[in-house]
Amino acid sequence: MVAQWTTEVVGQMHTYGITRKDLAEAVDMNPKYIGMILNGKRNPKNGEAVVRFALAKAIAKKGDG
Repeated sequence: MVAQWTTEVVGQMHTYGITRKDLAEAVDMNPKYIGMILNGKRNPKNGEAVVRFALAKAIAKKGDG
């Protein structure tokens, strides 16, 4: 089952034009693993915090560019 926070993150990704690759680069992870987290296939201990941090970092990077 997909957690509510992943739905919020995916919505923000769409709004800001952020890709899974952007998130993965922000926290040095594999884009496929980020996708598994967002799709509810993986549920790491600090997954929400890591993904939200990556999103904030990717949004800030888009704003700087």
